Amino acid sequence: MNWITNYVRPKINSMLGRREMPENLWIKDPETGEMVFHKDLEENQFVIPSSGYHMKIAAKERLRFFFDGGRYEVLENPKVVQDPLKFRDEKRYVDRLKDARAKTGMDDAIVNAAGEVDGLPVVATVQDFAFMGGSLGLAAGEAIITAFDTARQRRQPLVLFAASGGARMQEGILSLMQLARTTVAVDRLKEAGLPYIVVLTNPTTGGVTASYAMLGDVHIAEPGALIGFAGPRVIEQTIREKLPEGFQRAEYLMEHGMVDMVVSRLEMKQTISRLLRLLLKVPEVQEEPEAEVLPPPVAAAPEARPQA
Repeated sequence: MNWITNYVRPKINSMLGRREMPENLWIKDPETGEMVFHKDLEENQFVIPSSGYHMKIAAKERLRFFFDGGRYEVLENPKVVQDPLKFRDEKRYVDRLKDARAKTGMDDAIVNAAGEVDGLPVVATVQDFAFMGGSLGLAAGEAIITAFDTARQRRQPLVLFAASGGARMQEGILSLMQLARTTVAVDRLKEAGLPYIVVLTNPTTGGVTASYAMLGDVHIAEPGALIGFAGPRVIEQTIREKLPEGFQRAEYLMEHGMVDMVVSRLEMKQTISRLLRLLLKVPEVQEEPEAEVLPPPVAAAPEARPQA
């Protein structure tokens, strides 16, 4: 028999066994290759502390960081036909939807929520790239329109976080129809005199960029985000020319007037709060200065009486 089995106590013996470690305990920075502890990354809103690289973030995590105290009301999305074209390529479309829902815990790529940002009531829409590349289909289109209608009914501004590879090919022309429908929803919100702020995250491409993602009153981009219609490789193959350095990245688009500002995720909430107060003409909440503590008054010495 093995001497460890015979002479080492069970508790110590168990320590020598293999320990199960989470697969995502350390996350690699795609730019520098640095390994970052996942807890440190989560506390920093999934921004690499050393390089500032913005990792992809789940929709509910983004909402938690965006709203005051991480509290918000999830708005129910309308139900739509699941597979209107009975589409099939390597897999059936219904099976792809089932896999995406099991992977993300979401019904589709859009999450709508309502809450407060520095005390201001706001409706927020987040597009999650993890659900089939954030693609725009019937369900996503209906959800976006619902968010705009809710903001208009509640007389609240709308903030949209876009992240998408474009229209959902499995729904064909029906997905392209959402470009026009969401554009109408944007116009109705603007006619009501309510602000619409768009945050472009990595990546925002295709039909989403050709519709509601570029129709905001203010366009903010996260650093390094890829923003465009067709991808750089497709453009290079079409025009047969080498594209400029940083083409279609957030900083390049801001230099050429396509984006208003590039803002770190760590400063996004404060920036949007200031913009909304300007657009709504609501004064910023001023912190009351602490009352100055004055020293107690010194009692005056009694006057000396003249002696008789």
